[in-house]
Amino acid sequence: MAGLGTSVDNIISIRDLHMRFGTHVIYDGLDLDVKKGEILGIVGGSGQGKSVMMRCITGILTPASGIIAVFGQDISRLSKNQRKKLDAHWGILFQDGALFSALTVMQNIVLPMKIHLSLPDRLMEELAMLRLKMVGLPLEAMNKYPSELSGGMRKRVGLARALSLDPDLLFLDEPTAGLDPIGAASFDNLILRLQKTLGLTVYMVTHDQDTIFKTCDRVAVLADKKIVRTGSPSELHENPGHPWIEDYFCGERARAAVDNLARSKVL
Repeated sequence: MAGLGTSVDNIISIRDLHMRFGTHVIYDGLDLDVKKGEILGIVGGSGQGKSVMMRCITGILTPASGIIAVFGQDISRLSKNQRKKLDAHWGILFQDGALFSALTVMQNIVLPMKIHLSLPDRLMEELAMLRLKMVGLPLEAMNKYPSELSGGMRKRVGLARALSLDPDLLFLDEPTAGLDPIGAASFDNLILRLQKTLGLTVYMVTHDQDTIFKTCDRVAVLADKKIVRTGSPSELHENPGHPWIEDYFCGERARAAVDNLARSKVL
């Protein structure tokens, strides 16, 4: 990994990433570091590749070129068995939970354990119940199917599944999309509590400015096919330095998010 700039403080390091779909260039030399123990928000305009980058990091998509290192390992150089071991160190919450509709809540949460662990069924079920409690859902939900749950409950079950292997790294793809303001605020609080309690590093794709200002330690801005700026939400709000950042972090919605955060701290 010489020259990659990895350190014990970086859980993810990306260098000179190039990605395209046909003739459409998504990234043209993108660099990014994700620090251990932080909540990093990924923001950018529509079509800039926010979710694509998460899928490149997790190996769902393969970039044209560049290096992606997770826990100091270049994922392109790993064998199938090494990749399986690495996969067990992260969890992913996709939009709307991405639960398997034919499986119950219990079966959805237990599934990663069946893939990666050799444990008795009863122990896996007990671990699944613990995860369900962690995300604030009643045990009565265990035997329900995704179609019987609200959108907010599906997201929490998806989060429980993402945490089933006790990962070090958590990927969140638009975690509050589709939730009402109260549900979104509750989910933000849940992420903050779990991140602190479990010592997680969180990589979060989001467009929700309330979530960004409330939860993110840093934000990486995707524009012009690169990460054009990283910084805390307040730094980007006070000193944007890029037209898109100014539109996003200094507009009316951003000011409302800042005001909402200030009021919550007073209360």
